[in-house]
Amino acid sequence: MIKKITKWVLCFLSIPVIYILISLLLTAVTVNKKNQNNESSRSIFLTTNGVHLAIVLPKNNIDSLVLSGIKHSTTENYLAFGWGDENFYLNTPTWGDLTFKNAFGAMFLKSPTLIHLTRYQNKQTGWIEIKVTESELKKLNSYLFETFFLNKNGEKVMLLGEGYTSRDDFYKANGSYSFFNTCNSWVNSAFKNAGLKSCYWTPFDFGLMNKYK
Repeated sequence: MIKKITKWVLCFLSIPVIYILISLLLTAVTVNKKNQNNESSRSIFLTTNGVHLAIVLPKNNIDSLVLSGIKHSTTENYLAFGWGDENFYLNTPTWGDLTFKNAFGAMFLKSPTLIHLTRYQNKQTGWIEIKVTESELKKLNSYLFETFFLNKNGEKVMLLGEGYTSRDDFYKANGSYSFFNTCNSWVNSAFKNAGLKSCYWTPFDFGLMNKYK
């Protein structure tokens, strides 16, 4: 009995180790390798808070379908898009609020997701600028639009009073968060679908950031 228990404990403990090793391997694999060309005249930005990636677009590079229904003012020139588990976003604003229940639910239980949208007046230090073509920008906008959940009237749904500050809001989103579909793999998939340099797959923020540093 002791041998069987030990075996099962070791198997259970090996799962996160295997996950990390595979993640690091696939993070290192680069897809859509290419040099920027003369057609890459538009700019987007990549940023991280140290854990979560976000895609930042100048407002004049955002398609009208994406911009429609989003709260913003004329003085806010950049919008940052992130994606993640609804319960985790709303109940874990800082790592000090992290609980086992919230972490377990985000990773293993199918639950609603949100787009976290932050508005900026000016470009921030630490953002990585990436030049893209009109075609790549169009694909990126399509990816963002398709992530927003739309109600029966075709409108985006903002959660009132749920932002962390006066310049960010949450919107209901499509998709389900898991170990294999994290906030960072969502951003990586956006780049991959747009034909931009990206990781084969990654749950980490540093994977994509390192591709552009």
